[in-house]
Amino acid sequence: MENQVTSQVIEKESITSLQFKSSDVLQNETAIRKRKSDLYRAMILGNVYHVKCKIVFASNEETYKVETTVWAATENYVTLKGGAIIPVRSIMEVIL
Repeated sequence: MENQVTSQVIEKESITSLQFKSSDVLQNETAIRKRKSDLYRAMILGNVYHVKCKIVFASNEETYKVETTVWAATENYVTLKGGAIIPVRSIMEVIL
């Protein structure tokens, strides 16, 4: 289910110029666990099958949506195809 938050589409190359908040955008433990699981699944699908996903995330100023391949997902950061990095705490939703 897509997030109801209005988000601006952004190219992954433009992510490097954004600044992110230091607090987590999610407060619910269930949502945080789901985000972690979805990111891991997106990483596996991206590396094995070259499947793109949509990531809805928040910067300091705005909410964005990017469609890309997840190359790596760690506890704190997600690396996208092309080298852009998004802090996990800024990710609101992963749409597979």
